[in-house]
Amino acid sequence: MHVVVNAAMSADGKLSSRRREQIAISGEADFARVDRLRAEADAVAVGVGTVLADDPSLVRHDEAHRADRRGPEAPPPARVVVDSRCRTPADAAVLADDPATYVLTTDAAPDDRRATLSEAGATLLTAGDDRVDLPAALEALAAEGVDRLMVEGGGELIFSLFEAGLIDELSVYVGGLVIGGREAPTLADGDGFVEAFPELTLDDVRRLDDGVVLEWTVAG
Repeated sequence: MHVVVNAAMSADGKLSSRRREQIAISGEADFARVDRLRAEADAVAVGVGTVLADDPSLVRHDEAHRADRRGPEAPPPARVVVDSRCRTPADAAVLADDPATYVLTTDAAPDDRRATLSEAGATLLTAGDDRVDLPAALEALAAEGVDRLMVEGGGELIFSLFEAGLIDELSVYVGGLVIGGREAPTLADGDGFVEAFPELTLDDVRRLDDGVVLEWTVAG
């Protein structure tokens, strides 16, 4: 599976405020860029923290671009939530209507929560005892036909994917504002690396809106 991470962050590396409130970091040109990236993916993924904070629907994509890349009959990208305890609300936007939604979870998820999400239309893929085993979970997604996965956050999930060596590309929009805050989420949260830092090869830099887009390939 090819994994692409995309995020928008402030000039000081923050994804949102310390209150976990969504902040408009980029503009229309970057929104269009992200829609094209989504259109190229088989599925778009977020962590449950993003679902609880922002309630994204994960349905917006450039339909013309997808038809050009995937063919006119290509279904929209599926939606994926990494949620070890099945905390995703049954009325979350990510579960509404089409397309398909996969919840990557664990054996530790309560049975009642698993049943609630299944009844709400989610397909549950279990990988791991207490924490989602990301390599196994992505293998399960691949078995569902997901070859290209786009990850949109949050910082905990992105760090875990880096830690597991699962990311192939990273694209970041850096906007012209400072958010600050010790508790504000960053691009890669989690425990942090103290050695064997993931290395990136810079492929492209371009100005967009009032910021820049940086594109890297992750060293193998």
